[in-house]
Amino acid sequence: MSSEKVPIVAIVGRANVGKSSIFNAIIGRREAIVADEPGTTRDSITGRASWNSKDFWLVDTAGLKKAADSFELTIQEQISQAADAADVIIVATEADVPPLDEDRKVAKLALKSKKPVILVVNKIDKTKNADLGQWLTLGIKPVLPTSVTQKTGFDDLLDTITELLPKVRIKQDKDRLRVAILGRPNVGKSALFNTLSKKQQAIVADRAGTTRDVNRNTIRYQQTGIELMDTAGIRRGGKIERGVEHFSVLRSLAAIEEADICLLLLDSSELNVALDQKIAGLVKEAGRGLILVVSKWDSIDKDAYTRDLLAPQIANNFAFVPWAPLIFTSSVTEQNVTKIFDLVLDIASSRAQTIKTTELNRWLRRTVDTHPPAGLKNRQPKLNYIVQETDNPIPSFKVFGSHTKFLHWSYKRYMERSFRERWPYSGSAIKFWFIEKH
Repeated sequence: MSSEKVPIVAIVGRANVGKSSIFNAIIGRREAIVADEPGTTRDSITGRASWNSKDFWLVDTAGLKKAADSFELTIQEQISQAADAADVIIVATEADVPPLDEDRKVAKLALKSKKPVILVVNKIDKTKNADLGQWLTLGIKPVLPTSVTQKTGFDDLLDTITELLPKVRIKQDKDRLRVAILGRPNVGKSALFNTLSKKQQAIVADRAGTTRDVNRNTIRYQQTGIELMDTAGIRRGGKIERGVEHFSVLRSLAAIEEADICLLLLDSSELNVALDQKIAGLVKEAGRGLILVVSKWDSIDKDAYTRDLLAPQIANNFAFVPWAPLIFTSSVTEQNVTKIFDLVLDIASSRAQTIKTTELNRWLRRTVDTHPPAGLKNRQPKLNYIVQETDNPIPSFKVFGSHTKFLHWSYKRYMERSFRERWPYSGSAIKFWFIEKH
């Protein structure tokens, strides 16, 4: 992928000013959106948008946890997390309520971040002859009025956002494989990054610290250039709280977007963690390759049967990505580290395979004949033919037919399972696009 990081725009503000409504209004603009927010986040807080030929991640910080302590503590946590991850901050307020002390505190903390800040006065439809001048006292320019119900002001908002962002589009570079090392803080990402880098002596390029969140190192393995990307962990004081957890996922999104293949590190002493599953879901949604890497294998008490006992448990936790290989490693003893390179090359080769259209359609006919898709009255889905998208770096297949929108999700899952029995695509997500023939 392009080595440029996709910028991040965060929406912050006190409660009930319409942060989520602003987020949904932008994400819901079909002419502006490249891809909806990954369904695996489930809580509608992250989406990737495009405007004026620029891509960016949009984050609704309304998803952050509500602290039981003072308002100021809550907002400081919210703004500090947003400032740490975001390139542009939107401060949301509401037009029918004059600036409150809470709004002033949000604005002050946002400006203190030294990031570009935009003030949005939402719900402008609720007041007549709104005085935007009163909002200048917050010290933020520009001040932009919006109305979600009347769908006004969002073109100006998007224009202003994109003026502050670099022109970044997702594009594929074919000169090397890009491998992102993902995971929660303190699971051993940097240790694995360093061990993988030292394992190969032929260094092509060393670009540590190319971005704020990613360290990079390019090595050569079996005549293939592999760029390793170590996603930086985040500081945490005690438990991972919801807001911190969210921004950890957000940082992973940018790395996933760049990568061809992702290594998801699982701490051997703490395996069943929802955040690990969420990150794996993001990799699947993005159509990337995935390897599940159990780290710190040297640090736990085990016997000859421990691995065989843990592997089925891990497979059950990650049942939604049954195609992802599992490997147990130690950066200290270097156990199985070289095997990671071999898996990466195998997955890259699998992702690059081209299947003849005649073979694909032979499979489609056999699959549909064995188990025809169910439908509704007068709405029977029919699948006519399938072709591979040869210009897409993600293994993707277009299935043309009629009434395809009535295909049940379970039938799509059946199709993928049948497809992988014929072409395993081990270690890689695949995509089916269902298109109406007419």
